[in-house]
Amino acid sequence: MPNIGIIGATAYTSLELIKILLRHPEVKISYLGVRRTDRPKISEIFPSLQGQIDLECDIIRENEVPANIDVAFITLPPTVSMKYVPQFILKGIKVIDFSADYRFQDRALYEKWYKTPHTDSAGITKAIYGLPELFRDQIKKTRLTANPGCYTTATILALAPLLMKGIIDPLDIIVDAKSGVSGKGREAREDTHYCECNENIEAYGVGGHRHCPEIEHVLSIKTNQTVSLQFVPHLIPMNRGILCTIYCKPKNKGTASALNDEAALNIYKEFYQKEPFIRLREITSPPKTKDISHTNFCDIAVKVTEKRIIILSAIDNLIKGAAGQAVQNMNVMCGFIEEMGLK
Repeated sequence: MPNIGIIGATAYTSLELIKILLRHPEVKISYLGVRRTDRPKISEIFPSLQGQIDLECDIIRENEVPANIDVAFITLPPTVSMKYVPQFILKGIKVIDFSADYRFQDRALYEKWYKTPHTDSAGITKAIYGLPELFRDQIKKTRLTANPGCYTTATILALAPLLMKGIIDPLDIIVDAKSGVSGKGREAREDTHYCECNENIEAYGVGGHRHCPEIEHVLSIKTNQTVSLQFVPHLIPMNRGILCTIYCKPKNKGTASALNDEAALNIYKEFYQKEPFIRLREITSPPKTKDISHTNFCDIAVKVTEKRIIILSAIDNLIKGAAGQAVQNMNVMCGFIEEMGLK
């Protein structure tokens, strides 16, 4: 039974991760690391865990690797995570990293958007992007998986089938994405204060959100073509959930005239026919955040109009967009049944 360590155990995603791992029959949580000066029990940080796990947290240090763990989930922020990951890999520990530090194969692209030198040149070239639906065979063989975030997961899974089939123009894609407040993380900040975000919807990162180049980068690699999109995220006053509305143009007029809602949905059914966490919806009953809340599902629907192909996708940002997907990746890396702990 693999021993699990969580490095950065105070995050919202770490709480969800702990909950999932506690019901996983093949693993044991043996280490919880925090960037604090004290050593509280995890049930003191998250009282909902009282009576389920009362493990004392340890203070993590850059030059130390916890003993006796086989798999490490690293839930530290971008630019911080890469200070810890190489030591875990060197010790033979499998790593699922939640930050963006290993999501780009192009080091220069990472440094452009995160404004810092990448200090792990070996890791960034060897890491596998952690979307099992698209990269399962590579994830099976890797020791380092770059767990995608919520916006990227919902967008990439929605676009991949039509891009890989050559149905839509890869240079004319518009993504309107909306996220619950937990997507901004647990650290206190003005824009997530109750009085700021309640009864309010606002766009942010317009024309310069870091997830946009990540989405373009991954889809360009996967589809062997240049993918370019306009991506605008919005913060909405709810705890959790992501809804993406994506507007695409058919690659040519012949494709547009031959395609209808049923034919478009059939492309998705064929592409995702063996995927346990993709649920396809009729456009008459489109994806809703309430339907995927607290699950690892991604719900997708597609509508063909005269001018555009419209794709809708919904995920729980804390589960399929973070902790659930990380456990899905762990299951693939360790040879477990992929749905284990998640259904």
